[in-house]
Amino acid sequence: MLLRIRSRDGLERLTVDNPNATVGELKSLIQNNLRIPLENQTLSTNQNLLLAKTADDLTRFVDMANPNTPLAALNLGHGSIVFLAYEGERTVAGPNFHPAGSFGRKMTMDDLIAKQMKVTRQETPHCELVSFDRDCANAFQHYVNDTLAFAVKRGGFMYGTVSEEGKVEVDFIYEPPQQGTEENLTFFRDPEEEKAVEAIALGLGMRRVGFIFTQTVGQDKKDYTLSNREVLQAAEFHAESELKEWVTAMVKLEMNEDGAADVHFEAFQMSDMCIRLFKEGWFETEIGEDQDPKLSKMKKDVVVGVKDTREVDNDFFLVVVKIFDHQGPLSSTFPIENRITPVTLGALKTHLDRAKSLPYVKRIADFHLMLLLARILDVNADIPALAACVHTQSAILEGYQLLIESMANAS
Repeated sequence: MLLRIRSRDGLERLTVDNPNATVGELKSLIQNNLRIPLENQTLSTNQNLLLAKTADDLTRFVDMANPNTPLAALNLGHGSIVFLAYEGERTVAGPNFHPAGSFGRKMTMDDLIAKQMKVTRQETPHCELVSFDRDCANAFQHYVNDTLAFAVKRGGFMYGTVSEEGKVEVDFIYEPPQQGTEENLTFFRDPEEEKAVEAIALGLGMRRVGFIFTQTVGQDKKDYTLSNREVLQAAEFHAESELKEWVTAMVKLEMNEDGAADVHFEAFQMSDMCIRLFKEGWFETEIGEDQDPKLSKMKKDVVVGVKDTREVDNDFFLVVVKIFDHQGPLSSTFPIENRITPVTLGALKTHLDRAKSLPYVKRIADFHLMLLLARILDVNADIPALAACVHTQSAILEGYQLLIESMANAS
């Protein structure tokens, strides 16, 4: 099995071949592989060991003091972390040095490119701020909180407008067919449905402007802002968009000062370097179960600070974006697509009856309602025309009203 040893030097990996290994055998492996003498080692499964300041502090960590204790009795298995404190100094083995240039090995093109791939924090986003329509943001967070209880991940694409100053306004969220678990979110992209979404957005004078997803309550116990899987997914959608103001929004539960949980929105842009590395195929896309989720692995060395590495802290790829809210032109009261309860034409009749006192154009001014209409009406002509009426607040032609009413009454 593979154990991860965390000390003041960072995280190192150690392979333990004997399934019945004891604490004493683990200490011997640490001595042989990590060059720390047995008598200098203190081991524990308690991370507070690394905060110990004195020899007296170290004596309080006794869970791994007996060398005959089997590792299995400590619930240590493949991928577990063992914390190590030691006295004295050690020499950490460094990389082999290969001279380069005119007096040694010639640098290859890959070497030269790697030297140029310097990963630093990007301080300024291309997006000045992102503003969420209050109703659409509430419809999203209400579902993931009340129905899913933040137990599994959920996501969607944000649509709205981008101003010349780089201000992004989000007016509706489209939720594709998807499957969420505690750690992963998979979209099952439906080209026909997305064609209808784009037709509605076009008529409304809007476009796709970002990606929104949730983190689960299980993830809240992890020490990262975004996991490596989330960075990969966010970079993929950002790169696909070709929009420099593209926003990635994350929704999670946070404990407030009173000990209660509040729903919290955060917004980022993936850095220019992150998108470049993704487009050029530098990211390792296969993520192992034992991999630290707060680090993204590269296929080749990049420069972070002053050292070459293939592991980059995910925070280097995040550029924080300010969040505001507004009241947009659409309602968000119609049932939303691709959730647990399917949307039927019966919902159309209920919605229209409830909004009888409003002008017809306002009765249908809901993206999710128009997406239902797109199942029957022509997405190349009828849907953009209806959306354009909503955009300009123009009267809906009587023919369209009759069509929509007949669809509602047929349920």
